[in-house]
Amino acid sequence: MEEKKIDEKESIELILQMIQSTKEYIGIGNGNHFLYWGYFTAILAVVIQSIYELTGWRQCGWLWMLMFVFWIFMSIIGKRKCNPVMTYTNKVINHVWYAIGTMFLVTFAVIFTLGIIYNNYKSLDLMMPLSSLYVGIGVSTTGIIIQDKVTAYLPLTGIGIGLYLLAALYQGLSLEIPANLLFGLSFVLIMIIPGHVLNKKENKEC
Repeated sequence: MEEKKIDEKESIELILQMIQSTKEYIGIGNGNHFLYWGYFTAILAVVIQSIYELTGWRQCGWLWMLMFVFWIFMSIIGKRKCNPVMTYTNKVINHVWYAIGTMFLVTFAVIFTLGIIYNNYKSLDLMMPLSSLYVGIGVSTTGIIIQDKVTAYLPLTGIGIGLYLLAALYQGLSLEIPANLLFGLSFVLIMIIPGHVLNKKENKEC
């Protein structure tokens, strides 16, 4: 059987179709996970900081564990949804986020285990800046794959906030803006704005 050769024009069209299909896959058609995670994290950051300001309850930081509950919820919702189109590009993006999720879980497991061993959970403060770095890398990589400049480059500002928080912790600097709020702001830049940009483009193309 003679194989059909694909010329340069057909190759470009095929790649563009795959990119478009991927944009639809992560866009409004299947629920934009960037917006779900972005808004949940930003709102939770404000809630935790508000509780601390109003009550002085230092242990309110443990409320960040609700992110694991949300993760489970999103996983259940994701399994129930049927995605009719699964291209190679979609699979690549999924594997990027599997890697990001695994990094997050391994990081938390190591830090939490050390906290149990030494009875000191101060290192859990590292989870905020590291989360900004991990998620920022994931979103930026996704943007590069689907060739969307906002999604590719805007998360770098959120990564910058994560690096600032990490440096402040390392050097023992006092922050003028609370770390919780800076972390929430990083997710606005990393996930919420790119999510709305993708949705807007998807609406225009529909």
